[in-house]
Amino acid sequence: MHVFSALFQFRLQSRTLKEKRGIVKSILARARNNFNVAAAEVDHQDLPGSALLAFVTVSEGRQQGRRILEQLEERVVEERPDLELVAVEIEER
Repeated sequence: MHVFSALFQFRLQSRTLKEKRGIVKSILARARNNFNVAAAEVDHQDLPGSALLAFVTVSEGRQQGRRILEQLEERVVEERPDLELVAVEIEER
C-alpha cells in the first residue's frame, strides 16, 4: 500500500472570501468526484487571493498513486485557466 499526498498552491483572482470559497469548493468537489481522492483547503483560509489545497490517495503501486495526482494537476490546469497554479508538491508518505 502506498499513500501519496499533493499540495497545490494557487493564486486566485477573487477579491472576497465568498468568491474564493466558490472556487475552492468547486476544485475540491471535482477532485473528489473525478479522482476519488481526499481533499481539503489546508492553509491561507483568510486570504482571498491565495489557496493551499491538499489531496491524498492510496494505491497498490507507486506509479499508480503518483499518476493519479499528476492527472489531477493536469485536469485542474486544463479546466481552470483563470487560476494560477503557483506550486505543486507531490510526495509519498
